[in-house]
Amino acid sequence: MKRGHFLKSLGGLSLMPFLPKAQAQAHPSVSNCILVPSETPGPFPLDLTDNAYYFRQDIREDREGVRLRQKVRIIGAGNCQPMPGVRVNIWHCDRDGDYSGYGTEAGLTYCRGYQITDENGECEFITIVPGWYPGRVTHVHFQVHVSTQYSAVSQWTWPHDAVVQAVLDHADLYPEGPDPLTPGQDGVFADGYDLQMATLQWDAAAEEYVSEFEATVEGEGTVGVGYEEMRTAQVMELGQHYPNPAREFIVFPLVLHQPGMVSWSVYDLQGRHAGPSHSQMLSVGQHNMRIDFNGLGLSRGSYIAQFKVEVGLESHVLVRRFALLD
Repeated sequence: MKRGHFLKSLGGLSLMPFLPKAQAQAHPSVSNCILVPSETPGPFPLDLTDNAYYFRQDIREDREGVRLRQKVRIIGAGNCQPMPGVRVNIWHCDRDGDYSGYGTEAGLTYCRGYQITDENGECEFITIVPGWYPGRVTHVHFQVHVSTQYSAVSQWTWPHDAVVQAVLDHADLYPEGPDPLTPGQDGVFADGYDLQMATLQWDAAAEEYVSEFEATVEGEGTVGVGYEEMRTAQVMELGQHYPNPAREFIVFPLVLHQPGMVSWSVYDLQGRHAGPSHSQMLSVGQHNMRIDFNGLGLSRGSYIAQFKVEVGLESHVLVRRFALLD
């Protein structure tokens, strides 16, 4: 299957089961299960679903700036537990305050991308500490795409002193100097920003900043209520895969409510095909779809398994994120 077909399918994700509540509570919470405030997507949102290129972890491209490892965790307000399998889009300006895709930057794609949350509701990006532009503090736009029916759009920022220090410590990379505004002076955050504040710490060993941000959105991580999800549920369901993490193999319980041609494959988090690819006509009922990793040469890490069922002229896709050990 072509990479673009796989990435377009991420718009209609079926969500994975939750972790036990005790595990969820063990993770430090910033949002305290309070809905993140809704903010404008900004003048430069771009619909990331329109371009398969944006499914990637490293969104820097050629932009200069100090390296930032951004971790994002999504919580469902319905039960205060992690939301696995949802798509998180992020976009921000470069060190000079410019956004890709607009004005003089038309046709460019830097500092934009999306990822799929894992079983802990987490995903990660590699980018740079953004710059700033007049009237706005240093910030990142994000969208949590829960289903074809609902998505949450907001922004996060960092403690002002931490951002200023990051720029001062790497002054050669930031010719515009440190951010002159504080979050309290930014009109977008005029109604408060406690739930939109990420952490920012320097990791000397890795020579990068590490940031963590947690947001709570509506829902409990169940299958979305959009038309696409409802149609897919009439055709197919995916149960909990096992073992996870996997080593030599992994099994995905697939239930077909209608017979169809089933195709499945594995991709890495950069959207690259990692193999194998198979297609088979299957009947109604449960099928344990086993993927063997022997001989594939896959390294330790996270991957996406995609299952596509073609019934007549319609096709339905579900994806699952899983972990692979050495």
